[in-house]
Amino acid sequence: MVQMVKAVLLDRLWARMNERGDFPLLSQSLRTTVAAMTNDDYDFSALVKVVLSDFALTQKVLRLANSAMYMAFGGNITTVTRALMVLGMDAVGHLVVGLKIVDHFHHSAPRRIDAKLELNRTMLSGCVARKLTEHGDLRAGEEAVVCTLMRQVGKLLVVFYLEPEWDQIRRELEEGSSDDEACLDVLGVTFEELGLEAATRWRLPDTIRAGMRKFDPADKEPRDVQWLRAITNYSTEVARVLTTPGLSDEMRETHIAELAQHYGRALSTDADVLVQMSLALAREEAEDGVMREIVELRANADAIAREALDPEARIAAGVEDLRALPADSALSTALTLATETVLAGLGFARSVVFVRQGANMFEAQHGFGPHMGQVLPKLSFSAAFQPDVFHLAIANKVGIFIENARDAKILARLPSWYRSSFDDTRAFVLLPVGTPGVEPVALMYGDWLMSQEPRRISQKEMSALNDLAQQLARFFTHAPQTV
Repeated sequence: MVQMVKAVLLDRLWARMNERGDFPLLSQSLRTTVAAMTNDDYDFSALVKVVLSDFALTQKVLRLANSAMYMAFGGNITTVTRALMVLGMDAVGHLVVGLKIVDHFHHSAPRRIDAKLELNRTMLSGCVARKLTEHGDLRAGEEAVVCTLMRQVGKLLVVFYLEPEWDQIRRELEEGSSDDEACLDVLGVTFEELGLEAATRWRLPDTIRAGMRKFDPADKEPRDVQWLRAITNYSTEVARVLTTPGLSDEMRETHIAELAQHYGRALSTDADVLVQMSLALAREEAEDGVMREIVELRANADAIAREALDPEARIAAGVEDLRALPADSALSTALTLATETVLAGLGFARSVVFVRQGANMFEAQHGFGPHMGQVLPKLSFSAAFQPDVFHLAIANKVGIFIENARDAKILARLPSWYRSSFDDTRAFVLLPVGTPGVEPVALMYGDWLMSQEPRRISQKEMSALNDLAQQLARFFTHAPQTV
């Protein structure tokens, strides 16, 4: 009976959250991310698409991959695909989940000091978790950060979406009740139960749901679960101490020392080291310190654009990434890397790779850009010669740049299947993929839209693109021509 009452209450709460409109979008986004993480480890395309669908998120992932924290693992990383190859599917996937959760609440923040304080506490706890794990396994570290954020999601949901109930809870907290006591009294569930329900509805992995629970050293859980819980709970408690008003420096240090003694063994870290790390965070300038240590969650999205390499160098970096892949790597990995390099290198709106199927057809296999999931199945054409620019590129085995796709003479050379799908193109490039003396096995495409500023592709940039296409060709000799 109690479970039934709780289920009814949770459904009612979720309905009220959904009325705001933005919560369902977060839920769907997280489910898509988690689903992409469970794909074949050698097929990065699903997770790459999740990241590339959000420009700001793309910049944050690349900024992280090139930060001092991870420089030793990759160096100059210019594509999300390369970030995945260097940092791993799980590490980037968990990073994306954490970014999406915090960004959602950041952009939904009401103009209430208490709401902003709770969000800042959550972000600070993520900072502590990352600081604790920055020198260890990347995947485990990002997983620990997500657990830490999720432990406080229950409270954030109440603060942001259930304001009258939060006001009641806050009054009880001011009278001395604990978080769980106050939430249970007002809502009939605890903040932890709300967070776990969110994790379940977002289909987060079992490890996340286990790691976000309360830490108890007496629990007989696996060591990795206990470690996650220790990170999660220690980080949450430290953030609470650091943001509690009215505490003297001495009182703050005493509280943190007690926490370090309690969690030090589970974290395999000396208590004094934990104390010094935590106090160092307190000494930093509040906003700058927090923002820097939580992977610049609110960093300016165009920071990467300002620091980016020139197009020729970005494409050359992609060529080097392809060259570094073993020739027997999965074809899908090479296609994803090459397609994203074309997109990122020249700031195209869309990029597609057509792969030859047998002797008769070229079919789109990978693509990035808006609505690409809907368009991709419609993109195919016969290998038999037609008087259009696609077959001209294939026949000449050299890249072609069309500067004005709206010109009447060019329009006459664009096939109907292309015009019906890409009627907003300003300019595009075609790059045949193959070896000398052999019919091309693929054709790469990238475009700028009418909504973008007009520009041209220089001779050096075209040369770099042709190098990319040639480097991609070697992966077809070790793999089937279907993906």
